[in-house]
Amino acid sequence: MQSLEENKKNFDKTNMIAVGISVDPTPSKKAWAEHLGIKNTRLLSDFWPHGAVAQQYGIFREDDGISERANIIVDEEQNICFMKIYPISQLPDIQEIIRFLEQKKAAKTVQ
Repeated sequence: MQSLEENKKNFDKTNMIAVGISVDPTPSKKAWAEHLGIKNTRLLSDFWPHGAVAQQYGIFREDDGISERANIIVDEEQNICFMKIYPISQLPDIQEIIRFLEQKKAAKTVQ
């Protein structure tokens, strides 16, 4: 989530809003965000019903009660245009997302 915060300007350039979602309860997310200094990135709690959003995207790990580590991009029409799941031990590659968004923006400009 820190990488979302650190790259906010890159998201702004592509007219995208980065949102971090996890199954942690809101008070935990608030304390965690304060501890990490996250101020400009929207962090959402998928706590109740537990993991409902993650389940809708097919990334809820039922046995563990958590969601996968994933980057998902939803376009203006609410369609998933990019999705990648990463091993739990691996931080998602934010540069991969930025490149994808820049390419998507460039393709729209050409049209």
